[in-house]
Amino acid sequence: MKKGLTNRQLKGRVFELVCLGSMMAALAVLTVLLWDVWTDGHAWLDLQFLDSFPSRFPEKAGIKSAIWGTFWLMIMTALISVPLGVGAAIYLQEYARKTTLTRIIETNISNLAGVPSIVYGILGLALFVRAMDLERSLISGALTMSLLILPIIIISSQEAILAVPSSIREASYAIGATKWQTIRYHVLPDALPGILTGNILALSRAIGETAPLIMIGALTFIAFTPSSPRDPFTVLPIQIFNWISRPQEEFHFLAAAGIVVLLVFLLTMNAAAILLRNRYQKNLKW
Repeated sequence: MKKGLTNRQLKGRVFELVCLGSMMAALAVLTVLLWDVWTDGHAWLDLQFLDSFPSRFPEKAGIKSAIWGTFWLMIMTALISVPLGVGAAIYLQEYARKTTLTRIIETNISNLAGVPSIVYGILGLALFVRAMDLERSLISGALTMSLLILPIIIISSQEAILAVPSSIREASYAIGATKWQTIRYHVLPDALPGILTGNILALSRAIGETAPLIMIGALTFIAFTPSSPRDPFTVLPIQIFNWISRPQEEFHFLAAAGIVVLLVFLLTMNAAAILLRNRYQKNLKW
């Protein structure tokens, strides 16, 4: 008995070391990649780079249109996807009866979360650009990216709502609250940290996607900032892709600087997710 216990402890220790080694190897590779990007791009990061439009001349090229395009695309995507995703999660988790149909719907939502992003680009091109005649505009891009992240938002929001103890619902019903009052004043506030974290992480995925936007025709060269949802646009990943495909070495340095800017966007969104989660978790009473 003691020998068997020792063997299991040894295997557990070996597995722990393998996991630790895998994590350290991944962090080492990530550190090397980030250092390479930083060494190539930091010299090009200045106000002129951030406040200039793309150009054929590397010394005059900037990333202003891509920054504003990314900003407006993320705002519009959030306005479309967050209400729809959270609303669908509330309905599926709190209102819908557990029938064969709802199980099929939930299974398909889970499957859609793993569909390659290029498929959503093809759908966006066929539905929004051509069928709905929205052209190659910001609104087409926002609707396409909303389709991409909706399954992630729905799944994460469902899990956050499911994590709320059933005793909270029962206590609310016991004092005469309706179902909506229970959801509005008890379930949603307690699930809010998880919902916010899932939503922001889903938007963090959207900010780095390139394939769907290339499919719907997001441009690689724009010398203006979008002023309406029907305007053409570009985003940081597409601008980086355009620069890295150029033969001149200076454009590769510009691409590295663009990657640094994109990483700042991503880190800012992830930091916001952590801060919001920690802020609302402090208010939980269970």
